[in-house]
Amino acid sequence: MADARLDRPKGAERGLFRRRSSNSDRVGVVSEGIARFLGTPRFLVYLTVFCAAWLAWNTWAPEGLRFDSAEFGYTLLTLMLSLQASYAAPLILLAQNRQDDRDRVAAEQDRQRAERSLADTEYLAREVAALRQAINETATRDFVRSELRALLEELRAEDEAEEDAGERPEPARKPARRTKATPTRPS
Repeated sequence: MADARLDRPKGAERGLFRRRSSNSDRVGVVSEGIARFLGTPRFLVYLTVFCAAWLAWNTWAPEGLRFDSAEFGYTLLTLMLSLQASYAAPLILLAQNRQDDRDRVAAEQDRQRAERSLADTEYLAREVAALRQAINETATRDFVRSELRALLEELRAEDEAEEDAGERPEPARKPARRTKATPTRPS
């Protein structure tokens, strides 16, 4: 009972083919590294040098030191290259599958980011439209000036009409004295 691990689910230690995710990831990382190396020019140069050395040794070395005969078509070299290819293919497929998984996750994240950007853009477009409507409803400086001029003209016309009628309006009380005169701008 002392060997029982409480940090793992029950049954995680059972079975020959059960893998931990960290072990699986480690194998995937190593296989990707090997697959990347198999696709480099350096690997092709190494393989070419290896095959050339193999062929040269088994062709020109003394008869007693040769280990692969040219008479049988370099059978051992063929077996070595077949073994290398039989391991390389699954490693490359494993690396490709892992890359496909990463691409799928990245594509999903890009899609979600695009959806958020679209929603943000639509929100901002609605806000800009609302601001434009609000700006169109506000009174501009020219509109206020024209309204004030029209009101001033109205008041002058009323004053002239009262003067023409002969009625003198009572003088209005003087307003309190201002400390600072506000300049008027001519239009």
